[in-house]
Amino acid sequence: MAIPHSYENVHPNRSRTLSYNLIFLIGLTLNFGFVIVEEWFGFQTHSLSLLADGGHNLRDVLGLLLAWGGAFLAQRRPSHNFTYGLRRASILAALLNSIIILMSMGEVIWEAVRYVQEPAPSAGDVVIWIACIGILIHISAALLFMSVQQKDLNIRVVILHMGVDALISLSVVLTGVGLLLTDWLWLELVVSLIIVAVVVAGAWQLLVASLRLSLDGVPQQVDASQVQRFLGELPGVTQIHNLRIWPISTVEVALTAHLVMPRGYPGDAFLDQASKLLHSQFGIGHVTLQVKTNVPTHFH
Repeated sequence: MAIPHSYENVHPNRSRTLSYNLIFLIGLTLNFGFVIVEEWFGFQTHSLSLLADGGHNLRDVLGLLLAWGGAFLAQRRPSHNFTYGLRRASILAALLNSIIILMSMGEVIWEAVRYVQEPAPSAGDVVIWIACIGILIHISAALLFMSVQQKDLNIRVVILHMGVDALISLSVVLTGVGLLLTDWLWLELVVSLIIVAVVVAGAWQLLVASLRLSLDGVPQQVDASQVQRFLGELPGVTQIHNLRIWPISTVEVALTAHLVMPRGYPGDAFLDQASKLLHSQFGIGHVTLQVKTNVPTHFH
């Protein structure tokens, strides 16, 4: 006899959804507004660095739209064709944004090297002040997203995006001040390389984490061996078969398992309690447990 039991801790939080949308809207408004300011001052002062940075920040606006789109699709309800809804869209958004960040670091190095080889005149003081404004805007946006959910990989990538922009603006300030005081054209290249090294280290970790989730790997915050031990120590359970743990989205985890219980089906209350403990202790909200009274001859 095999009796499956499914438990899903799915309670859509309308207030959280509204806060997500509001913060994404604020973040997009701040960043797009800064792009307009950079481009306007870039044309007025003939500053190639401001125009180039405005183009970089415009791509980050597109990255924010991508992350918002992933978060929005993840809120869609399940259907006959998509029985888990579109929750995996948040994983794909995190993966694509991680790749975008790494690619943008290559562009930062390229621009720094080209500047050393062919210095371009610019209004140094204007560039410095605009970059200072950029630091404030990007840090403010990062803090907004940190207030929502730091455990959401999709949001963590967005926070990294904002941090990258703040660091790039900081490099503009440092090199701008340095060039006003000295003729060290190589200063921008050195500062850019330091920033790239820091950003690539963080972006690579997020890329690996998002790639792991996209391949249905066990989320990093879940220890599969501890989950196996927990299930094996449940009263009446002698063996655990077919334990599967995989991500549904960047914040939701699913589990299925066969519990071998020779004494028979323990009742709904037992499985309800086990499912709730899996959620509270391991963050696994979609649980399906199947009870078997005998050891199967073949299992996968």
